[in-house]
Amino acid sequence: MRLLFVILRIIIALAIAIAIVAQLAHSVDFLQGQAGFDQAFFVTNFFSFFTVDSNAASVVVLLVGAGLALRRGVGEGSSSSDDSDPLLFTTVRASVVTYMITTGIVYNLLLRPLSLPQGQTLEWSNEILHVVGPIYLLLDWLFAPGRVPLNYRRLWAIVSFPILWVIYTLIRGPLAIDGTTGKPWYPYPFLNPSTSANGYLSVSFYVVLIALVICAIGVGVIWVSRRWQVAPQRADAVLS
Repeated sequence: MRLLFVILRIIIALAIAIAIVAQLAHSVDFLQGQAGFDQAFFVTNFFSFFTVDSNAASVVVLLVGAGLALRRGVGEGSSSSDDSDPLLFTTVRASVVTYMITTGIVYNLLLRPLSLPQGQTLEWSNEILHVVGPIYLLLDWLFAPGRVPLNYRRLWAIVSFPILWVIYTLIRGPLAIDGTTGKPWYPYPFLNPSTSANGYLSVSFYVVLIALVICAIGVGVIWVSRRWQVAPQRADAVLS
């Protein structure tokens, strides 16, 4: 069982990493030569997408998780105390799982219908980052060994990055002028007050809506860790 997840984690981590690099390289090649194109600006924008950040974090979490499982050994005879991941890693893993599930939901409900310049998006990369990755991270959280139960106070750790990301995005947006369009750059159209129907009111609505989704998913992720306890003695003060 543990060996299976070691192999799956390495495969999915490599697939996500390749998808990120391939999409970045393809986009740079596609846009190279356009008037006003700034490669450094574009790369900064690329890594300002919540999707890219979440997937990059997934690569790290999956590889670290595979390493922890290998260090414990892939046999079935280890004790329960040796079978538990560190609490810090489980918290980070729970956070990344929450972000990836959110990415999958938001993309497939809000962003999939939006059209991008023909040829700019690698379809296979897009599916790995928005479908394959989120589905696997969810399955890994549900079934992979090593997870320890988390206290609901850990929700603050889960939501901290999205809060910082929104602040960063809304502050940087008006200052990040795209040389190819001459307009402020935002990673997602629903965060751009210039193109939203009611300006910052619409942006606030989507921010609150997505925040509620992240909180709900985070609570669900923590609930799973508490419902199927792997190592109670390593629990983060699990209380009813």
